[in-house]
Amino acid sequence: MSQQPEPLDHGALKARAEFCRDLIASASALALEGFNNRNTGASERKGPQDFLTETDGAVERHIRARIAEAFPEDGFMGEETGGAPTARVWVVDPIDGTANFARGIPHFCVSIAFVADGEIKIGSICAPATDDLYFAQAGQGATRNGAPIHAAKTEDFDAACVELGWSGRVPQDRYLKILTGILDLGANVRRGASGAMGLAYVADGRSDAYLELHMNAWDCLAGLLLAQEAGARICDFLGDGPLEGGGPVIASVSALADQLSDVSGLALAPAARDLAYAT
Repeated sequence: MSQQPEPLDHGALKARAEFCRDLIASASALALEGFNNRNTGASERKGPQDFLTETDGAVERHIRARIAEAFPEDGFMGEETGGAPTARVWVVDPIDGTANFARGIPHFCVSIAFVADGEIKIGSICAPATDDLYFAQAGQGATRNGAPIHAAKTEDFDAACVELGWSGRVPQDRYLKILTGILDLGANVRRGASGAMGLAYVADGRSDAYLELHMNAWDCLAGLLLAQEAGARICDFLGDGPLEGGGPVIASVSALADQLSDVSGLALAPAARDLAYAT
């Protein structure tokens, strides 16, 4: 049986946080270059509405190589090149929102999370086309381009904007039932086709909630940490199932969270500690 590594000390985690900031910036520059120079129609499909571009592979190889060089003891899980969960693992989506990317829609991002000791310790999302870099470290709040961000204070569904993501992994009638329930509450519902960006928007107060019945870890871990550190309620993604299996996701402003959980059937984690920086 392999021996579990010792918990990361402050210095080791700080080194990874600083590395992550630099890494996602370089990866996003590569993603933007690919977007600006893409060939229309050059994408492939892995499945229904599931697109793959050359840039996906190039960005993930870049990220994986840099992590292997800087922290060879850490594991890696990527959407395109795979990997397996370990006690310390980087979880990466090189391009989230590939369908948008392939069609020239600038709503896509790079998502990087670092998980250790069963918790999301670091999460970063960068939208290259808008030059928005989101970053969170557990217990230290969330930022966009270095400035603190906070979840919205929306208390009324008549003023709420909820994003609902979906995929073919779950029967569409379940999504339609949830959609109807949210609309009946009075909220506006939209879909931007990038779950990672949807969660970042909850953290940034641009949306009041994000829900999806099944997401893979690389799509949501960074965004979930951002949302929680910004003061939103989230699901217990890591506690609800194996890292490699994926599962349901919900992140919501506090005042709307319980009703959205009831309507959707998606469970929320217990309310987080009172975060002074998320007020």
